[in-house]
Amino acid sequence: MAQINSKIPQGPLAEKWTNYKNHQKLVNPANKRRLDVIVVGTGLAGASAAASLGEMGFNVLNFCIQDSPRRAHSIAAQGGINAAKNYQNDGDSVYRLFYDTIKGGDYRAREANVYRLAEVANSIIDQCVAQGVPFAREYGGLLDNRSFGGAQVSRTFYARGQTGQQLLLGAYSALSRQVGKGSVKLYTRYEMLDLVIIDGRARGIIARNLVTGKIERFSAHAVVIGTGGYGNAFFLSTNAMASNGSAAIQAYKKGAYFANPCMAQIHPTCIPVHGEFQSKLTLMSESLRNDGRIWVPKNIEDAKKLQHGEIKPTDIKEEDRDYYLERRYPAFGNLVPRDVASRAAKERCDAGFGVNHTGLAVFLDFSSAIKRLGKEVVEARYGNLFQMYEKITNDNPYETPMQIYPAIHYTMGGIWVDYELQTSIPGLFAIGEANFSDHGANRLGASALMQGLADGYFVLPYTIQNYLADQIQVPRFSTDLPEFEKAEQDVNDRINRLMSIQGQKSVDSLHKKLGHIMWDFVGMGRDEAGLKKAIEQIKELKKEFWSDVFIPGKADNLNVELEKALRLADFIEIGNLMARDALDRQESCGGHFRLEHQTEEGEALRHDDQFAYVSCWEYQGEEAEPVMHKEDLTYEFIVRQQRNYKN
Repeated sequence: MAQINSKIPQGPLAEKWTNYKNHQKLVNPANKRRLDVIVVGTGLAGASAAASLGEMGFNVLNFCIQDSPRRAHSIAAQGGINAAKNYQNDGDSVYRLFYDTIKGGDYRAREANVYRLAEVANSIIDQCVAQGVPFAREYGGLLDNRSFGGAQVSRTFYARGQTGQQLLLGAYSALSRQVGKGSVKLYTRYEMLDLVIIDGRARGIIARNLVTGKIERFSAHAVVIGTGGYGNAFFLSTNAMASNGSAAIQAYKKGAYFANPCMAQIHPTCIPVHGEFQSKLTLMSESLRNDGRIWVPKNIEDAKKLQHGEIKPTDIKEEDRDYYLERRYPAFGNLVPRDVASRAAKERCDAGFGVNHTGLAVFLDFSSAIKRLGKEVVEARYGNLFQMYEKITNDNPYETPMQIYPAIHYTMGGIWVDYELQTSIPGLFAIGEANFSDHGANRLGASALMQGLADGYFVLPYTIQNYLADQIQVPRFSTDLPEFEKAEQDVNDRINRLMSIQGQKSVDSLHKKLGHIMWDFVGMGRDEAGLKKAIEQIKELKKEFWSDVFIPGKADNLNVELEKALRLADFIEIGNLMARDALDRQESCGGHFRLEHQTEEGEALRHDDQFAYVSCWEYQGEEAEPVMHKEDLTYEFIVRQQRNYKN
């Protein structure tokens, strides 16, 4: 078994990051212009990293799958971003943010990484304010905060329900400045299809021009992947349709470990599935749980009547409503972490208390808040979210409760990285949701934006220098080298193989089939029999895909179906990894819930004596089973406890 070195600095927890920065290698300004860095992705992590590295003086090649970084999926984040400013004087601190995050992740993340995240979070807010991000403010001018799940303090900074959009515009403006100065070269409508390794180090990528279909080669001294998560393996998720796990899988196939792939987050407040032709799901911000109350009828008869459309939710009296989160978790109520809220909703719906025609929905009700605060206040806080909900459902949430149900939202697993955000391949770094590093088995709300910007603005710019300091004398790489030739040929062979199948099945039909397998067997509730069935069914689906998929058009041109097919081939590999990892991890923790491992009260039951590790999967070849290595999670400064959100 390979030895896993996470490179965690020595010393007290609160001093590790400072000590690291004090002793790391640096690259002087005159030498930075001699070094090239490829950054793949232009969401919050990718854009902030490219902008920061360009500002420092490195030559940056930044790749964007969309026609503009402004269309990255980060723009869809709604609720806010966490930091421990403690403006409310309600007891918050860097340590409490660290502890809430590691507890929310069910003690399956590295102490040192999580503490660093909490430590730099305040600087993120200062950075974004300086960029002009219009965070909400109180009457006196201080930045406003609201609460999110898994915390008993108000630490979430927000810009109405458009926080991701505003933060991305800030990062985009910083990136655009560097593009204008010439330190960053932006490649829009390009997709990374392979990683180039020379003498054991990442030295470039192969990318496809999505407009012309041309396969192109790009070299650099280091490569950074910031391409988000792999939730679209489930087909229906809250992710943008272009979100994919292909860059991560290509890195995995070149030797990068894939860590904790089974750790996927189900978000509790999403608009339920409403038809067969739906291509994605819509998130309703977790911030709504500040003032919205979640309930189902107490009586099964009322639930049946709601399902059949015989009564309206407003017909059910207050005393006949089961506010089940407030009942089960009195200390946190509706603001329990996402995995807890999602499983509770599933339990109620499985018991027959679901409230829409499918039986797969619960109510998120604002009537109490409107009565307490007034409609104007509720509208000021959530107006754009209410408007979006009404446009999609044709229901007015001011007058009738929202209907919500859990959906795939975020993936805590990803490319394994050490403390420096470097993968198991020297010179290859992964940031934001693309890596596994900071959230353990469950991410707290408003922490995704925090990690993406922390990695891009305040962590990677330091740690990548520690690597690049030894690369100053290395000349720029020619893309005519045999390694580039071989990687491009492999990409072309793969594309030609896909185009030559000319089968009967559309890409979407096969992707939907994968989604059903994943949701049924690798979703909110998993068991041994279901996971084994998933692995077999994914294996059969892989055969079906490579023998019967139909891709119209030509490869050397704009071809959206080819794009989707290439990504689906990688999603199939991801689905297999997720199921295998979930089968191996015989415990319940965070977003990974094994039905065989739960408490008498239906809560997640961890087995710290057996599974307190990061599962690191190593690729062994197309037909071979991957090998799993373990990075032990040794906690020096906190004691693992069974999560308790009841008191």
